[in-house]
Amino acid sequence: MKNIVILISGSGSNMAAIARAAQQEHWQGRLGVRIAAVVSNRPDAPGLALARSLGIATHTVPHRDFVSRDAFEAALLACLEPHAPQLLVLAGFMRILTPGFVQHYAGRLVNIHPSLLPAFAGLNTHQRAIDMGCMVAGTTVHQVTGELDHGRILAQAAVPVLPGDTADTLAARILTQEHLIYPQAVRSFFAHRVDAGTAGQQTVRAGHA
Repeated sequence: MKNIVILISGSGSNMAAIARAAQQEHWQGRLGVRIAAVVSNRPDAPGLALARSLGIATHTVPHRDFVSRDAFEAALLACLEPHAPQLLVLAGFMRILTPGFVQHYAGRLVNIHPSLLPAFAGLNTHQRAIDMGCMVAGTTVHQVTGELDHGRILAQAAVPVLPGDTADTLAARILTQEHLIYPQAVRSFFAHRVDAGTAGQQTVRAGHA
């Protein structure tokens, strides 16, 4: 059985989308995949209760309990390794990971970012897209490397930027697309439809939420 572990810091909506897709599409039987655990750096993250309601084991590794990033990541590794994850999924995990941690999971660490990378890496992506007068915005699933918000693109979804949009309304429209493409990208990882030697997009969607 191939294990997925999902890291969260907040509501866990993308985590739940992946978990529900796995349950509905019988990933365990078809692909030999299961979500082994959900781990958060925030003990009060609402997504932990959501994960438990879906029957998923949860753990917390509070980053504030550690004096350094290296100490936190050592504890995080100790939590993750017993689950032997074939894929580590960052789903709203609000910690920058060190190159050493990323290298440990090289080729099996993915993230979702709320922009059409390589545009608008970093924070405040929705407001920056509005301020620049973009006609479309979107979201990207990508492999994680030592460089922030870089790595091979696995999937993207585009949505229109509408007249009168605020950062919040645009974020809400993009989030609905995140819930569609992240499960698809994870499923494709295990179905070997995303080949390690290619660099194309898996999926591009556009539309109103």
